[in-house]
Parts: sequence; structure tokens; C-alpha cells
Amino acid sequence: MSLLRSYVSGGWHTPSVEGAPLHDAVTGEEIARISSAGVDMGAALRYGREVGGPALRELTFHQRAQLLKALGLYLKEHKAELYALSARSGATRSDSWIDVDGGFGVLLGYASKAKRELPNDKVYVDGPVEPLGRGGTFVGQHICTPLHGVAVQINAYNFPMWGPLEKFAPAFIAGVPSLIKPASQTAYVTEKLVELMLASGLLPEGSLQLVCGSAGDLLDHLTPQDLVGFTGSASTAQHLRTHQAVIRSSVRFNAEADSLNCSILGPDAVPGTPEFDLFVGQLVTEMTTKAGQKCTAIRRALVPEPLMDAVAEATAAKLAEVVIGNPADKSVKMGALAGLEQREEVRRSLKALRENASVVYGDGALSLVDADAERGAFMSPMLLRAAADAVQPHEVEAFGPVSTLMPYTSVDDAVALAARGAGSLVGSIVSADTDFVREVVIGAAPWHGRLLVLDREDAGESTGHGSPLPMLVHGGPGRAGGGEEMGGMRGVLHHMQRTAVQGSPRALSAITNRWVTGAPRREDAVHPFRKTLAELRLGDTVVAGPREVTLEDIEHFATFTGDTFYAHMDEEAAAANPFFGGRVAHGYLVVSFAAGLFVSPEPGPVLANYGLENLRFVTPTFPGDQLTVALTVKQITPREDQEYGEVRWDADVTNQKGESVAKYDVLTLVAK
Repeated sequence: MSLLRSYVSGGWHTPSVEGAPLHDAVTGEEIARISSAGVDMGAALRYGREVGGPALRELTFHQRAQLLKALGLYLKEHKAELYALSARSGATRSDSWIDVDGGFGVLLGYASKAKRELPNDKVYVDGPVEPLGRGGTFVGQHICTPLHGVAVQINAYNFPMWGPLEKFAPAFIAGVPSLIKPASQTAYVTEKLVELMLASGLLPEGSLQLVCGSAGDLLDHLTPQDLVGFTGSASTAQHLRTHQAVIRSSVRFNAEADSLNCSILGPDAVPGTPEFDLFVGQLVTEMTTKAGQKCTAIRRALVPEPLMDAVAEATAAKLAEVVIGNPADKSVKMGALAGLEQREEVRRSLKALRENASVVYGDGALSLVDADAERGAFMSPMLLRAAADAVQPHEVEAFGPVSTLMPYTSVDDAVALAARGAGSLVGSIVSADTDFVREVVIGAAPWHGRLLVLDREDAGESTGHGSPLPMLVHGGPGRAGGGEEMGGMRGVLHHMQRTAVQGSPRALSAITNRWVTGAPRREDAVHPFRKTLAELRLGDTVVAGPREVTLEDIEHFATFTGDTFYAHMDEEAAAANPFFGGRVAHGYLVVSFAAGLFVSPEPGPVLANYGLENLRFVTPTFPGDQLTVALTVKQITPREDQEYGEVRWDADVTNQKGESVAKYDVLTLVAK
């Protein structure tokens, strides 16, 4: 049998001991052995901090995003190997699609979001500039910079591909190296994944390490700059969270743990409605996908009391259609649990659940396709039915194809039952009654990290109850661990330190690579629109004007655009308006005149104006006012894969009194 290797301190490490056996979940065959014996955990963390961290921090957010995208595409070319290994964990083809292609999707999703939402820089500016003095010479700004540590990522056995990648992606974008510690049962899949990631040649040295086997004294070597991300049981999360090194160094600890997720059927969703069918179909899917081994699976199905019998019958009928067996057979819809140990654990939990619940489906003989029920870790889906006052469904999680139907009598009752899970990763409400949906969402939201509202309108595009997405938070309060994974930029910023910087506008401009009001401006003989991206500098400014606004201009603009709002056209009505006291120019006329003042019309480096942001009309413009505009380079963002970049300009339109009448950002695309 092959020994799984670890990749630490710049090289592959093969343990010197025999290791513990790992078995094929379908056949029971021994397929590998695992041990971390001989791995110097402290040295691995130091290597990540001293080699991986500096290499990542040399890159901008956009450069890291490019590498992440290329990595996702590279892995897609090798997915056949990963699918083959995934099948040995008991996963069907569709199960593997979630784990394997879902993992690629996280990489590509984060790469895309980073390029759209982060600067092509090494510093993230968080929020607006805060004035700290009356004269404008003392200001504050929050910035985020990557922690100088290692993200230790401890993953569960049920998603050996998606699990590591959904932690790796935001850490990599942030500029923090990762050390992946997979669960032993399916570590052979993760080892192949990491082997491919390293073979791609895309990752800076030290940015990715792997420990297969026991974590040993890994946590003893944590420093205040390190992070721990954990997915697994609530009891293990509690144990790790209270580790002395974690407490002593205030290590950022993110846990995604046990979760007694619920799905709530609305009273309107009676048999014959699309919502009734959606509820039953989703429940069966969540029970059987990955053989129910999903932290997001539905453990409690909350149903209006009068509909309990109908839901029980419809769900049992649909479960009876599920073909169980060897995932290699295309007819199989549910494979094995990850191992015999997991099956025994589920059976123990199931025994506790059955103390005051009856079996609706699953007590019959287990019929398998091309599989041995004794050697493989197979079990039947189990649908239970419990009374409203049952305790166990809110406390015991059977981490397999098990769910419990429970009745509720009112909206408040449904919300209260949902809350008894003491914190969940996800809940769903299946209903077309938006009044019911609103009450349940607002009532249940404090207990959930994510809520899916499923109805006939979104069903065609919905990714389902159990599918976390990289742009949304994955995590939940209370029992679910209290942490957040992914969540778009929230996942990235978790790996960064938010620091308040105070100083002069000139100093903050230099630190953030963004021109700050009050920092020096530069006017020269060359119009900024005649400069390429490489020639432009922060603070480059053109001041143009004045231009008088006449009553004829206002009336022409109103006639030309059709905007004949009374404040522009009716002197008496405008005079009665407390904001104006007389006829005023259209705000968009002011913006149009400003563009006419600052533009340099000849063809040149400026390729396109593609938007305005943060537009505010500060002071009314009256007939006879003289407008002047100052346009200043505020931010320069080269695009790594294009021959142009984005330039953000600060536009300040003032009247003859020096008062700002309009302030906004102009966005242009400029040739490099």
C-alpha cells in the first residue's frame, strides 16, 4: 500500500513508519496508509511565514487573482484523476461534481471577484477618508494588509476537494500562505489535489503546504499572526479553540461545525403546488447527496401539522426510487458513507434519535447495486417522524442520510423550532407566500448563516439548500461554530489586519495609492487626457472654466431631455420649494457642462468613460452661476491581462463663490 506524503518546508515528506490504513468506502479494500511521523510542524509554519508569505506579498491582488484563475483552469484539465479517487470515498458522479468542480468554481469565483472588487495593489482601502480636524490637514483612513503568518486549514472528510479549496482561495487572494491538514479518511484525494496544484508551477514557493496524518504539535507553534480555519465536529472545534497557543496569541480561529439545519414548508404549499414538490424533492436530495454527509444537509424538516402525513408519504415514495450502490454504476444515485467508522457513528446517533421518533422510511432490507453491504459503508436513507415536543432532533446530528419530520402550528412556532438548533449554517423556507416568508426569515435569521427562500420562481436557477457559494458567507452562529468562510471579500479580509492610519492627506495618498482631498495637485502644460496610464500620476489635475449657466441653457436641456420637473421650469413653484427658492439647473446639466469643460476631445490614451460613482449634488446651481471643474487623478489600476487600465478621477464642480455644487468620481479606461 502507498504511504500518503506531506508537502512541507519546500519538499515532499514520506513518513518512516507504516501508518494507519485507509479503506475504499465502497469495497472495503485498503488503498493507502497515512502518518505524519517525522514532519517538523514548527519548521513548516516558519517556512510558510518566511518563504511563502513574502513571496505572496510581493504580488498585487490582481496578480494573485490571475494565478488563482490559471490554477482553476489547470485543475479542470486533470479532473478525471480526481473524480476517480473521489469515487473511492463513496461519492457518486454528481457527488464528485459538487466536490471537484465545485472546488474549481471557488477558485475561479474568487479570482473574478478579486479583479472586480480589489485594487491592483498590495493594500486594501477600507471605507472612506475620515476628517479628523477642521482644516482638512489631519485625516484618517482604514487600510487592510495581509497577516504575516500562515493560515492553518483543518478540513473534514466529506469534501476532500472543495473543503481545502474554499479555505485556500480567500487566503491566497489576501496574500497569506496556507497549510492544509485534511481529515485522514479521504486524505488520499487531497494529497492528489495538492500534488496537482504544486505541479502546475503557478504557486509561489511556500504558499501551499500539506500535512497528511495527525496534526501532532502543530498548534503549539502558532503565533499571533497565524490563523486557524476548522471544519468538523463542535466538540473538536471547542477543544481547538481553547488550545493554549490559540488563547495566548489571540489567534484568529474560524470554525464551521455541526449544524442541525432545517427546512420549513409554508402552509400555502399544499399537495399539488410546485412548492410542495420542491420541498419533498429538496429534502430527498439533501438526504442522499454525499450520502447525507454534508454540513449543510437538512436534518430537521418542519412541516405544518395538517400536512405531515402528505409530506411523509410523498418523501417516502421518492426515497424508494433512490438506487444505492457502487458509484461506478451510472444508475446509482446514492453511494457509501466515507467509511465503516462513519456508518457506526451514524447508527449510534440514529439510535438516540429513534428514542422518541418513529421511522417513516428506511427500516426495510437494503438492496444494493454491485456492492457488498458488509464490506462497503452503505446504509439506507432514514426518514423519521417526531412529535413537536421531541428533544433529540434539536440536539443530535446523525451525519448521514437521516432527516426528521416535525410539525409546527404557527409562524412563531416554526421560528422557535428553527431556533432550537442553537445555530445553523443554513435554513430554507419553501413557500410562495411572501408574508409568511418575511416573518420566518426575520425571525430565524439570527440563528442562521444563510437562508434560502425556494419557490416556483427561483427553483430553475436555485443551487439548492446545501450549496454554499463563494460570493456568500458560509458559516453560522452558535452550534455551527460562530465563524464565516468565504463570503466574498469578507473571506479575504478575514486574513488581513484592519489598521486605522492617521496623518496628512499627502501621507495617506502615498500609503494608499489613492489621491486624498487636500493632497497636492499637479497642473502642467500636458492635459491629463493626453497621458498614457504609465505617464499619469496621482494628483495630476486639469482645472477648467468658468462656464456660465443661463436660463436658456436650463430650458433647452429640459426640452431636449424631457426633464421638465417644476424646479427647473416653474418659477413660482420652485420659489416655494424650501431647498431651492427659485428655478435651478438640472444636476445632470451641471455634470454635462463639467464634462464639456474638462474633456480633451482628440483621440488619445483615454479610450472610454465607463461610469460615474458617488455622485452628489451639494449646492443648487442657479441661472447666472459660473461653473469651474477640477478633475484630479485619484486612483490608477492597471489591468494585468489588458493593454489598458482604469483611472478614477475626482471631479469637483464649484460655483463663483468657491462652493462645491457637484462632487463625484469619473471612471475612464486609459491605454497603458
